Amino acid sequence: MEIESRLVEVLQHARHVAVLTGAGVSAESGIPTFRDAQTGLWAQFSPEELASPGAFRRNPRLVWEWYAWRRELVTQATPNPGHLALAELERRVPRFTLITQNVDGLHQRAGSSAPIELHGNIGRVTCSEEGTVVDRWDTSDEELPPRCPRCGAYLRPDVVWFGEQLPEAALAAAWDAAQSCDLFLSVGTSGQVEPAATLPRVAMQAGATVAVINLDVTTAARPPLYTINAPSGVLLPTLLRAAWPV
Repeated sequence: MEIESRLVEVLQHARHVAVLTGAGVSAESGIPTFRDAQTGLWAQFSPEELASPGAFRRNPRLVWEWYAWRRELVTQATPNPGHLALAELERRVPRFTLITQNVDGLHQRAGSSAPIELHGNIGRVTCSEEGTVVDRWDTSDEELPPRCPRCGAYLRPDVVWFGEQLPEAALAAAWDAAQSCDLFLSVGTSGQVEPAATLPRVAMQAGATVAVINLDVTTAARPPLYTINAPSGVLLPTLLRAAWPV
C-alpha cells in the first residue's frame, strides 16, 4: 500500500499526535458495530430501545442482559493490528493522545496507556443513582440488575446512553488534544456522531495535519487533509513501517 510521502514526513516530525478511533477499528476484531443488525433475541430491538435512561427505567433487567451479551462478545475479541499499531505509535512519538468512541477496552489490552474514553467502558459498572464505579456487589441472589452495595440502587454499565452528556473531563481533554496536536488521525469513525465528529475540524483549524482513515471515504491528498480508504489494521502498521523502517 502506497502512503503519501508528505504524510509520512509529518508523522516523523510530529511532536504531538492525537488519534480518534471509532467502531470501524473494533469491527476488525469481530465486534459488531453498535448499529449492526442484532441477532437472536436482540433482533427485535433497535439499539435506541436498549441504550437509553428511559429503556433502563422501563426494563432494567432487559438492558442489563443486553449489555451482558455485548460484554461477552468483547471478552471473546482480541486486539487487531490496528490497535497494536496505535500502542506502538504511542511509544514512538514525544506526545500521544488516544481518544476513542469505543467502549470495549481493546486499546488498553493492546498496550495503549491512557485512552480518553468518550463513551465510557462496557467493562465497568456504576451505580445508577450515585454514578460511582462499583467493583463488587452481592451475587447471592438472582436479581438483575444487581444492586449497589452502598445505596441499593440498580447497577448499570458505565457507558454513555442516548440522551446523556459525554463525561466533561474526557471531552475537555479531547478538545485540548485536538487544539494542540500537529497531526490528527481519525480512524474507523463515521464522523457523524457529535461532538467527536468536530474534533478533526478543530485540529485542522488549529494548524494540524489531519488524516481520515475509513472505508467510507475516497483516497485523496489535499494537504493538510488526507483521506485514505483502507482498513485500519492494514493502513496503520503500513504507516508506521514507512515512518520508521526496520
